[in-house]
Amino acid sequence: MTTTTYSTDLTDNQWQLIKDLLPAPKCGGRPRTTCLRATFNAMLYLLTTGCPWRQLPRSYPHWRTVYGYFRRWQHDGTWHRLHETLRAQARRALGRHKHPTAGCLDSQSIKGTHVPGLRGYDAFKRVTGRKRHLIVDTQGLLLAICVTPANVSETAGAKQVLQRLSGSAKKLRLLWCDNGYFNGAFEQAENQHLELRAVQRPAEQKGFAVLPRRWVVERTFAWLSRCRRLARDYETRPESSETLIQLAMSRLMILRLAP
Repeated sequence: MTTTTYSTDLTDNQWQLIKDLLPAPKCGGRPRTTCLRATFNAMLYLLTTGCPWRQLPRSYPHWRTVYGYFRRWQHDGTWHRLHETLRAQARRALGRHKHPTAGCLDSQSIKGTHVPGLRGYDAFKRVTGRKRHLIVDTQGLLLAICVTPANVSETAGAKQVLQRLSGSAKKLRLLWCDNGYFNGAFEQAENQHLELRAVQRPAEQKGFAVLPRRWVVERTFAWLSRCRRLARDYETRPESSETLIQLAMSRLMILRLAP
């Protein structure tokens, strides 16, 4: 039994859920001395509290070790496999097939920081930073993510994120979106045998309104905002931002599968 130190740490049941999805030690060389559970907990602490890597508490492994595993699992596809497996389990727990047939597409402009990296200015939202392009299923679970500079149009971002749909979305046939997407996005969807359907806002509607189908992806953006590290884009590399979003959604599904 492991005693949790922080509220963000995984319980024993939650750790049992994912421990076999993390890479085993390599054959040969020095035996692994780092505790993977403590390392994973450190990443969850950073994600939810928003602290810098260098300011991780000393009760966790050294920050360089934690960051090293974060990058290593990013390069070898561990984060993607972990997220895909958890999503399949979460969908089955809801009585759904692991391969969705419909979903929703949208983007969110998020402010950047002084940290160097690709940035842009979204003139419509008046935001300098990056733009998150998400495709989610009808339950709001992530199917594909692409982070671009904020000045990239919704249509250009949609074309990129559509290309990132993996085999887990092989049965996907319909995506709802807003009116900001133009011909290029619809043509890309048709090339992938998808129907992109715009959800129209009622002409008489003024101010905020919950729109059919589109509210699902808006709720996903709200879930991400619960993690302080995602309140702004602090990452130098867009792929690190994408990985942290995958981690945030993985944490959400872990909490659902093992409350």
